[in-house]
Amino acid sequence: MEKRLEQKHRALLEEAERQSIAPTDNIRACFELLALTGAIDRDCAVRLARHRLSEGKFVLMFLLHDKPDGLSPHELAARAGVTRATITGLLDGLERDGFIARRAGLDDRRKIAVILTPVGQEMASDLFREHAQWVASLFEGFTVNERKTLSGLLQRVWRNLDAANRRLGPDVDGSG
Repeated sequence: MEKRLEQKHRALLEEAERQSIAPTDNIRACFELLALTGAIDRDCAVRLARHRLSEGKFVLMFLLHDKPDGLSPHELAARAGVTRATITGLLDGLERDGFIARRAGLDDRRKIAVILTPVGQEMASDLFREHAQWVASLFEGFTVNERKTLSGLLQRVWRNLDAANRRLGPDVDGSG
């Protein structure tokens, strides 16, 4: 697993070992998790890029998939967890590629509704199925108990992270 660690993590790990300042097995486990999540993110980006999509654009298409009347840009931003400025750029790209259309709202013509075009609807359906199968394949061969164990271990890391952030005070986690 050592060769899969990023160079910066290998350097930090070597220095931690040299100085004996913390349990290096714990540090290594964290860096292995970071390397894995980075590899999954990169693979996801490559898979979506084949369709001229980013993860953000894919999420918007998924959110619109079963909304024939569409959603407002504000609703999309809230549901996707992005800012209004970010949503504008994502929608511009999706519209340019023919996946979405903006139209006046049904109840109030001053409001904009974003809808999937037929091309976008087909892409969203096909891509969601493909993406879900890929994500599920990452845990192929795991037993139910192994997945539960992994989930429990990850929850312990989350609790440790939350506790460390509480010790440091407000604004550490970026939420306020």
